[in-house]
Amino acid sequence: MILRIISLTFIYMSRKKSYRRIFLKVHEILGLATGIVVFIVAITGCCWVFKDEIESSDYKKVKIGESPILTPTRAREIAQEIIPEKLVHGTRYGKEDEAVEVIFYQAEPEFYQSVYLDPYSGKVLHRKDHLSGFFGFVLDGHLRLWLPAKIGSQIVSFSILMFMIMLVSGLILWWPGNRKNRKQRFKFDWKKTTRWKRKNFDLHAITGFYAFSLALVMAFTGSVMAYDWFYFLTYKAFGGNNIPQFIIPDGSRMIASNFNGASKPIDSLVPKLKTAHPAAKSFEIHYPHSDSAGIYVEVSNSHGIYYDSDYRFFDQNTLEEIPTTSIYGTYSEATFADKVIRMNYDIHVGAIGGIAGKIIAFLISLLIATLPVSGFLLWYGKKYKYTQRLRSKNSQPQMSIP
Repeated sequence: MILRIISLTFIYMSRKKSYRRIFLKVHEILGLATGIVVFIVAITGCCWVFKDEIESSDYKKVKIGESPILTPTRAREIAQEIIPEKLVHGTRYGKEDEAVEVIFYQAEPEFYQSVYLDPYSGKVLHRKDHLSGFFGFVLDGHLRLWLPAKIGSQIVSFSILMFMIMLVSGLILWWPGNRKNRKQRFKFDWKKTTRWKRKNFDLHAITGFYAFSLALVMAFTGSVMAYDWFYFLTYKAFGGNNIPQFIIPDGSRMIASNFNGASKPIDSLVPKLKTAHPAAKSFEIHYPHSDSAGIYVEVSNSHGIYYDSDYRFFDQNTLEEIPTTSIYGTYSEATFADKVIRMNYDIHVGAIGGIAGKIIAFLISLLIATLPVSGFLLWYGKKYKYTQRLRSKNSQPQMSIP
């Protein structure tokens, strides 16, 4: 019934010339204003989708040793010798044959690097700057158009919101007003005599129609990440009742009595986590930022996706688990709304569907990138045609009145 009402509404708007003119003008203005941004974001999105599959990770593999693995405290000490001027954000432990990754991150000024260590010998295997190289360049363009962060991110965020409006207005303009025109809106019916203007129109209209739903999902999930208010409204729209933020709860200030002076409580976490999560892919331990802050651990349960990770919090002195009121807790306790929000990034990049989902995300991003190009050519062709008519009219000899 709802779909029937929507269909009738679209048909009415597509037949009403006054409505069509309004939507066409809105579509053109927004397209001209945001076209180059949409093109850049779409192309860089194509490149980013297969980042994990393309990047070399040979340095992450190690030979399994017989000695105990590095403790979080020791791993931080070794990595701090390599990058002494920055604070360690966390340390990631993978399988027995994987290197330990010590992560350095800060938002202002932006800094994101990792030091990879042999978990048995402590040898430094690799230092990686996540913000440099090809994919660093791609991400910078995708998020901020290679402009200063405060300027570029605002332009991208606004353009993606406008792109959603363009998608809806484009669907209304595409919607066939009668059955006679319906067939030619679904397929390319080109002949040898078909002119390039008609081909370009079909490329824009038909491609836009088939890309519409997934393009809208990509733009929507991008806006969820870009705007706090959009994130909050989306969570509440799905019936969320928890706090839609990442919160690290505080623990006690008491000094633990059940750990000797030779080790710290945090160093006992890895064996404890491996026992509790034997099938986990990795554990990312984050060091407490104050005397009372808890230790938070991200337990990755699947390869290549993030939404089903478990977030656990421990008292830094006693290692007692601390409950959280945030949506970021254990996945088994997440509500439907919590899961929807936590899936947002994985949906955005197509990882939610595995390699097939990434291929679809790549193709849709590529199709999106063609829309501003074909749309500009449509607008330019129409404007050029109007200018030519005007010049032709003005160049005609004027009849003199006797």
